[in-house]
Amino acid sequence: MVTMGELWATLGSVVASAMFVSTIFKQYFPYQLWGYIEKYSLKFVRFLYPYIEIRFDEFSGGRMQRSEAFSAIQNYLSTKASLHATRFKADFVKDSQSLVLSMEDREEVTDEFEGIKVWWVLGKTIPRTQQFSFYPAADEKRFYKLTFHKSHRELITKSYVKHVFDGGKAIAVKERQRKLFSNNPSKNWYGWRSTKWSHVQFEHPATFDTLAMETQKKEEIKKDLKKFREGEEYYTKIGKAWKRGYLLYGPPGTGKSTMIAAMANYLNYDVYDLELTTVMDNSELRSLLIETTNKSIIVIEDIDCSLDLTGQREKKKEKDGDEEEKNPIEKKMKEDSENKASKVTLSGLLNFIDGLWSACGGERLIVFTTNYVDKLDPALIRRGRMDKHIEMSYCGFEAFKVLAKNYLDIDSHELFAEVGHQLEETNMTPADVAENLMPKSDEDDAETCLKNLIEGLKVAKEEAIKKAEEEARLKAEKEEKEKEEKAKEADSKEENKKGDETAANSVKENGSIDKEVK
Repeated sequence: MVTMGELWATLGSVVASAMFVSTIFKQYFPYQLWGYIEKYSLKFVRFLYPYIEIRFDEFSGGRMQRSEAFSAIQNYLSTKASLHATRFKADFVKDSQSLVLSMEDREEVTDEFEGIKVWWVLGKTIPRTQQFSFYPAADEKRFYKLTFHKSHRELITKSYVKHVFDGGKAIAVKERQRKLFSNNPSKNWYGWRSTKWSHVQFEHPATFDTLAMETQKKEEIKKDLKKFREGEEYYTKIGKAWKRGYLLYGPPGTGKSTMIAAMANYLNYDVYDLELTTVMDNSELRSLLIETTNKSIIVIEDIDCSLDLTGQREKKKEKDGDEEEKNPIEKKMKEDSENKASKVTLSGLLNFIDGLWSACGGERLIVFTTNYVDKLDPALIRRGRMDKHIEMSYCGFEAFKVLAKNYLDIDSHELFAEVGHQLEETNMTPADVAENLMPKSDEDDAETCLKNLIEGLKVAKEEAIKKAEEEARLKAEKEEKEKEEKAKEADSKEENKKGDETAANSVKENGSIDKEVK
């Protein structure tokens, strides 16, 4: 009986002999002949090896975008790995309450579909040219390899692969831990495990039920969001990228950021908070867009303050040109500051919203917020870019009742009528109303908080009256000053006119005297 040691020795001898023969053959026979032998050898091996392999790479499109297929397979196999694998990677999700096990590199997992057995392996390719680097994993590429018998080709490629993708997506939705992303400066995009976006868990508790807004308006927004979320086929049918723009505008404290949080919680989307001032140019803006995922809300808050997108920078440079020339030190400092400043243009931002690059991915909301909608370029907020405009206004009686329920847990009170009367006569933001309703101590009950609100509304009303009177007085003074300046200007013109007439008469008299003398 052949022992295991003898078997391995024999196998090693055969492999060594085969490698020797191959080397001699390549060295002394024409490469054309070797090509034929290699071709038919592969056919012979395929005949003896009746299996098919399919590879799913982690990145597609030149490593610019993570493959959705890879992510779906990873989610699907996370359940299979715990049953069959022996080496795992562990991670916590859902507020560190659930432990998820995934496959370790080069681990094999078996799966069965309609009685057919298949094998999955998580592989990794390393660059052929080995160089010293502080970041050895930067160029490594991972992939999943699916192996199955060739007699099941049609069933596996058509039914099983779809089954895996659908299962992986369902698991992703179920285990989804929503995130709040912030873009990193481009100088931090490279290096060990660096990314364009950093994130934390999104845990904002705002919902449409707790949002201080009229019920009819909230229902209208919810219907619009629901139609968008379920509208993939419709957007494909009309030939439009699956994205929608929202413009939230109104005074500070009217709940624009809270509205975004409520939208994210309603749709179960991630939030990408884009800070334009850290984006150096349009190319970086596109790179950031590519890195965002589907089912996300891309937010640019206070867009009227983020960047000067109206071309005023060029005018300012021309205006200040002479002063810069007079002071070389200040000129150099200003040039360095301008080189570090963002060069994102209005054209680049418009292309980001609805240009060709906006179609890279789908199911995205783009939300702008502003306190002064009149300052924005009309091209930026037109329909088709910002499809839905939502005014976030001062607190009305219906919004007040929502806040009373949130902060005091009451649906009605005898002071509600007085509050409603005061709200009709006074503009107060939901943030100010909420602050007045919030109990300041354990002794404060609902009635105390409502009285505080009524008093606050009265004070705000008096301040509004004083402000209006002051503005009227300043306006009247300005108009009076303008009238005086116009009167002075008219008197000056009249004096100049009289002076011109006197001079003309003098010229005429001098001319007649000269004639008499002659």
